[in-house]
Amino acid sequence: MNKYDKITPEGTRDSLFAECTLRRDIESRLHGLFTARGYSEIITPTLEFFDVFSRKAQPFPQEQMYKLTDAKGRLMVLRPDNTVPIARVCATRLRDAALPLRLCYNQNIHIISPTLKGRDDEITQAGIELIGSDSRMADIEVIAAAADALAACGDSYTLELGNAAIFRTLMDLLPADADTKEQLRDCIEEKNYPALNDLLDTLPHSGAAATLRMLPRLYGGAEVFDKAAALCPEPQFIAILDDLRALRETVAQFAGSERVTVDLGMMHRTDYYTGMILRGYLSGCGEEILSGGRYDRLLSEFGYDVPAIGFAVNIDAVVKVLSRQQNAPQSALPASNVLIWAAPGSEAEAVSAARNLRAKGLVVEHSLSGTLAEAQAYAADHGIDSVLPIGQTREV
Repeated sequence: MNKYDKITPEGTRDSLFAECTLRRDIESRLHGLFTARGYSEIITPTLEFFDVFSRKAQPFPQEQMYKLTDAKGRLMVLRPDNTVPIARVCATRLRDAALPLRLCYNQNIHIISPTLKGRDDEITQAGIELIGSDSRMADIEVIAAAADALAACGDSYTLELGNAAIFRTLMDLLPADADTKEQLRDCIEEKNYPALNDLLDTLPHSGAAATLRMLPRLYGGAEVFDKAAALCPEPQFIAILDDLRALRETVAQFAGSERVTVDLGMMHRTDYYTGMILRGYLSGCGEEILSGGRYDRLLSEFGYDVPAIGFAVNIDAVVKVLSRQQNAPQSALPASNVLIWAAPGSEAEAVSAARNLRAKGLVVEHSLSGTLAEAQAYAADHGIDSVLPIGQTREV
């Protein structure tokens, strides 16, 4: 008995009709947006060797990757991330290319999500990577592209800015072991205040501890910088705050201050980010639909020490949001403009007629009915404008 032959695996689903059309439309918009900025498309394999993702930074736990073996018994994974394989390509096949490299992509990733989380295991992402520059203008270029990508997906959006160095700097100032620091990271990312406070209560009081205690609440506008500076006046921490403050002010000028927020407690599931990080949201959806940031040390793990920055848009999340907003039907096919019915022996002529009409931009369907009357009834039931008989009197 085939127990699972009529269902999809957990974390996956089928997409039908109008949803597929919406998905292709979003992908087309984003592709045009990226290429208009000089980004060239790149495609990496769905299958990668496990070693590609098992680096020093350990950005992907084994339990979150789909694993299999090849014909030689070598351990492989379904690609859980798009940035890491692109870093591999840049460090190998594109190593001698002139910098900066501007690359874009549209492909799937596969991640094993925790049970009962309701998250997709198969996700389509469209994004960009800017390789070879650590300049402020590179940050601005990518953030501006992110703002435009959000605008292409919906009129009402929010762009959140943070910096991965904030948490790392506070951890350096905090007397705690690695396990405790990782637990603190999880608590802050999940905004689990009780667990965070319990952990910090076991540590000596310090400015870093006080800031970590408040970090999940340091979210909003420009006022969060002064609050954070008052909690931890350490010079290295203040320098990061000042840099992020200046970045926010610049982004607010072209994206609109009302759309730009700051989250000093922002974390990312991957550990390769080193500086500015960003997330994007659409109105009506609590799930982030865009994420990215600066990762200046990732390529060095492949033997090519150059800085980089980028972001990815979760196409599946965008489709869900827009489908709800537009009440897109999930079972309706677009109506054809013309239905061609062919009398016996006139099938080739019908094919030629259909080609000519499609060349004029019409949606043309061949009738599979046995009689013209049945074809006309079919057209009426399916909202088709015209019926074109081939091989007998032309009745419409």
